[in-house]
Formats: sequence, structure tokens, C-alpha cells
Amino acid sequence: MNIGAAAARTKLPPKTIRYYEDIELVRPTRAANGYRDYSETDVHRLRFLQRSRSLGFSIEECRSLLSLYDDEHRASSDVKAVALEKIGEVERKIAELQAMKTTLSRLVDCCQGDERPDCPILDDLAGRGKGS
Repeated sequence: MNIGAAAARTKLPPKTIRYYEDIELVRPTRAANGYRDYSETDVHRLRFLQRSRSLGFSIEECRSLLSLYDDEHRASSDVKAVALEKIGEVERKIAELQAMKTTLSRLVDCCQGDERPDCPILDDLAGRGKGS
């Protein structure tokens, strides 16, 4: 199938599919006319990549997961280790976002939000706040 059909089947933009080909995550064959020819296996790999990326895996992590997927002798513990590492990363990001929310909430609570020019939010951002 051509790239348009592969894009329709995977809901990925052709540009993304070409990128995945450029970095060798998918390897479609070339038809006699030079056009890419995507197989069912390529479509499956593209869907795998799409789902992996939607769960926050980086391109290199996707490469590792695809390698594990392709290895019939893989240990599921290796796959689980990759997923557990991603969970740790997600938990760290959640903690960072919670800390950001707490700080912003504190700053908003300190701001009068009136017509005066004094603003603890801007003071804090400029390094002149009480917490700086």
C-alpha cells in the first residue's frame, strides 16, 4: 500500500511515517516506480509506534521496545523494566507539575488582583519575592 493508505490506516501523518522511515523504525519496500510500499507488518509497526509514543516513550525507547517485540526469545522482565522506568519518569513529572501548581497557587493567593501596580507574582518571577 502507498503512504496515503498507510497514513489512513494508522491515523499518522505521512510526514511522521516518512520520519520513522528516515530513522529506520519502519522499512517499507520500494516498488518498481520508486514509491514506498507499506506492508501489513509496516502498518502494525506504525500502530505500535503510535501507541508507544502516546504513552510517552521517546523515539529511542520505542526503538528498544520494537527490538524487544521483534525478539521471540525476549524476557518479559526486560519489557517490564522499560515500562517501570517510564512510570518512574511519569511520577517525577507529576511531582514537578504538582510543585509548580502549588507555587503558582501561592503566588495567585498573594496577589490582590486590583488596580495597583504591586504584584507579588511579577516580584517572584523577577527574584524579588518573599520566597526568593
